[in-house]
Amino acid sequence: MTVAKDISGGVALWRRIADAIRLDIVGGKLASGDRLPTEAVLAERFSANRHTVRRALAVLADEGVVGAEQGRGTFVRCARRLSYPIGKRTRFSEGLAGQARITSGQLLSSRIENASAAAATALGIKAGAKVVRMETLSLADGRPLSRATAWLDYRSFADFAGRYTALGSFTAVFASYGVADYSRASTRISARHADVEETKLLGLTPGAILLVSEAVDVDAAGNPISYALSRFPAERMELVV
Repeated sequence: MTVAKDISGGVALWRRIADAIRLDIVGGKLASGDRLPTEAVLAERFSANRHTVRRALAVLADEGVVGAEQGRGTFVRCARRLSYPIGKRTRFSEGLAGQARITSGQLLSSRIENASAAAATALGIKAGAKVVRMETLSLADGRPLSRATAWLDYRSFADFAGRYTALGSFTAVFASYGVADYSRASTRISARHADVEETKLLGLTPGAILLVSEAVDVDAAGNPISYALSRFPAERMELVV
């Protein structure tokens, strides 16, 4: 068998192997309790040597995704993932109802800035107009499940960050502004590796995969009220569309 280099396309081969196994689990090809293929089979699949495969499995073991049993092999040990529905009415607490006892949100930081082209288009305002930028962390039963960045039109929601600190939820803050209800106008979902800051805040190991939701919410009249990028650990959450 040809021994592959440890670096492929700028990404360490062991990391690519770990990602592929994570995606097999996230995609349902492997479930909790399933035994993984042997190191030899994985080495053949990824054109890698066993040392590289072993390193990938060690990283997954550190994350708690898999566990080795002497004489039996390596098994999927991932914790139960929470299901978060993405639909017309998307609310963090409502989406996790019955799956988590306590949900909460933390404001990490906020500032007033000029809207980027993407934020301006999403909010229906001019590029460069003032927006409120919110950096938040959402938790379920004390466990970090979402790191989000949200933008809101400053003219309509100048004190949004202050109210969020007091009320603890976007729904409650919107209600305080007279927005009794709102809905999801669009959602785009992608996946990528967590960066250093996300890894630390979400309590992940380097190389963990995030599900990224790019969303626009509108009020009852169809006017955009928020544009947000939310990042969810794929090992803990599944997004159901």
